[in-house]
Amino acid sequence: MSLQPVNPRYKPYNGPAAGWGALNAVTRFWLDSKQPFKNLRALLKTNQNGGFDCPGCAWGDSPEDGRIKFCENGAKAVNWEATKRRVDAAFFKRYSVSQLREQSDYWLEYQGRLTHPMRYDAASDRYVQTSWDDAFALIAQRLKALPSPDHAEFYTSGRASNEAAFLYQLFVRAYGTNNFPDCSNMCHEASGVALIQSVGIGKGSVTFDDFEHADAIFVLGQNPGTNHPRMLEPLREAVKRGAQVVCFNPLKERGLERFQHPQNALEMLTNGSEPLNTAFFRPALGGDMAALRGIAKFLLQWEREAQAKGEPALFDHAFIAEHTDGVDAYLALLDDTSWEAIEKQSGLSLRDIEQAARMYRRAERVIICWAMGITQHHHSVATIQEIVNLQLLRGNLGRPGAGLCPVRGHSNVQGDRTMGINDRPPVALLDAIEERFQFKVPRENGHNTVEAINAMLDGHAKVFIGLGGNFAQATPDSPRTHQALQSCDLTVQISTKLNRSHLTVGKDALILPCLGRTDIDRQVDGPQAVTVEDSFSMIHASYGQLEPLSGSEMRSEPAIIAGIAKATLGDHPVAWDALIANYDRIRDLIADTIPGFQDFNRRVANPGGFYLGNSAGARQWGTASGKANFKANALLEDLLPPQVRESGETPDLILQTLRSHDQYNTTVYGLDDRYRGVRGQRDVLFANEADILRLGFKPGQKVNIRSLWNDGVERCVSGFTLLAFDIPAGQAAAYFPEANPLVPLESAGVGSSTPTSKFVAICLAAANGSNLLGSSATS
Repeated sequence: MSLQPVNPRYKPYNGPAAGWGALNAVTRFWLDSKQPFKNLRALLKTNQNGGFDCPGCAWGDSPEDGRIKFCENGAKAVNWEATKRRVDAAFFKRYSVSQLREQSDYWLEYQGRLTHPMRYDAASDRYVQTSWDDAFALIAQRLKALPSPDHAEFYTSGRASNEAAFLYQLFVRAYGTNNFPDCSNMCHEASGVALIQSVGIGKGSVTFDDFEHADAIFVLGQNPGTNHPRMLEPLREAVKRGAQVVCFNPLKERGLERFQHPQNALEMLTNGSEPLNTAFFRPALGGDMAALRGIAKFLLQWEREAQAKGEPALFDHAFIAEHTDGVDAYLALLDDTSWEAIEKQSGLSLRDIEQAARMYRRAERVIICWAMGITQHHHSVATIQEIVNLQLLRGNLGRPGAGLCPVRGHSNVQGDRTMGINDRPPVALLDAIEERFQFKVPRENGHNTVEAINAMLDGHAKVFIGLGGNFAQATPDSPRTHQALQSCDLTVQISTKLNRSHLTVGKDALILPCLGRTDIDRQVDGPQAVTVEDSFSMIHASYGQLEPLSGSEMRSEPAIIAGIAKATLGDHPVAWDALIANYDRIRDLIADTIPGFQDFNRRVANPGGFYLGNSAGARQWGTASGKANFKANALLEDLLPPQVRESGETPDLILQTLRSHDQYNTTVYGLDDRYRGVRGQRDVLFANEADILRLGFKPGQKVNIRSLWNDGVERCVSGFTLLAFDIPAGQAAAYFPEANPLVPLESAGVGSSTPTSKFVAICLAAANGSNLLGSSATS
């Protein structure tokens, strides 16, 4: 790993996921941290009792004890955060903001940890050191000067702890707004919306143990090898014990094909590996709902045949009668949906869909997992409700080895929502806050991410505070998002490392350096723990292990929030300093306010934490009907949005954005993508070789990419290298966030407002001075 120039290369990867490649990568990142021996000790405390929760993904932990409980990308995240490199006042003296804007996202974060509060000086175009008191006073002054609290936006990243998130929402609601744009809006918002409507709770219903009992695990729109590597082991174990692992993904990702366990000595010594799936289907982008509809339609056909022959029923009629509502309308919709429409929209043959349906039928207990390949479409809510419909037909909720599993990204993105980071808060939450803290809470819906960007663009929102993350790069329509931030009177970024958002400044701007998961958090009463919630609703304690780089100049997220709150509101509605002295007091308030957290401090002290519970998993339905709801959503007549059809152009390809293997969300750890064979480059476009030739190009040629949307806005990225890749005809893929400028802000999911980053209509043109990489660009 190095910032030295690397010759771009492309050679398809034929090895297994994990294995020696993962060990080599972990070793390079470990050595590059500049404090390898300290970090090795820290790594061994990752996801361990008394250690810290991995700052990577939200996949849950195996309950048994083990020496090593981190994956390749978790190790990268730890070493990336626990670096000795510093971004301090001397660094900002060397570089102006304009100079820093010329650097890559990878270069910016590679410079190290932010160590001191900094304020932007427009006259010199540089950040200069400021004090914490002055920073808090500036924020309070700007917030108090706004004509309404609704003119401020309070963003949250999924890495914020439960304690930080709870204090943040308490402060912001006491200030007077529900403007909580957060990273959930850009990833699993559709899951929450769909599941609340269907089963009454916006979380997955399964636990880690359920994977050991499932007869079939369906994995839809997810690449666990890169995004949730710890998931590979339970998938492999499922295949070994004879369960079906059925994958739906347009790309045959290596992390869904073969796995070499780094802790299995025999596999490592023999260079062996194990399969990760028993069937792999490659639908059209956006075609998953039609494929699921086809599976359900086959099940209905077989159910009727069984009834006619007097054979045992395929559907769980007792479950349907007792626990569900709306089945008749859904079955009528199955009858009305033609096989022709299913086959055309899914991109799969009826033979493939029938095979998947037979695998589902043979399994008594089924788990269905999904991620952003499902959630970032116009019809994502309807697609997820189709997943629920399929599970309801056979009673695959609320029993061991069966259920729903939206696989979350950031390690506490689910916990943040549980703590009240919600622009559309449930009434019960607002009532609980009002009763406990005795102030009138705002009742109007706030802004989600897309609405917040529009509010900044039209001049309505004037202050932006970001609790973690990289808002400027994570969001769609990048030039417009940058313009939105730059139109603010004040932008505040609470961060561990330098990123593009710090360089997209308002008229005034602050950088507030915070502690990370790996850092020891010392407060008045001693070192403090924070807590997080994983994808399985397990609540864990996390204790930092390393000394912060700059002592008191780096503060914890709870302490920073409390400092802003006290400067703005005084000791209303709580004594903020007392809460920060001992986080047990914050957890006591959470226990008083949030359901499921009674006796929080005692329960989280147990090894492994505690299970928050899931009402749908217990067959208790928090819906208006009091039952789980079948949702009869018709298939879209056309996956192309009207705004694309109205543009008058025919797309060359349909694009999805995705992460590289050396990446987590907007954090780019390196310029390689090992599992896809890409080295030293990120501005690439994966396409089918036949499509490349059909469009008049050659593999390795550089192209400009333009997206289609009928609003008069030109959205283009330039100089992307065409890579011939094993991808279905008509599709393309490019890395996030480099391709984010192509995603229209207005292209958002129905009911979720999630950017449609997995379905972008594009046209290609040869780049000026286009050159070829050579034969290695051809697969």
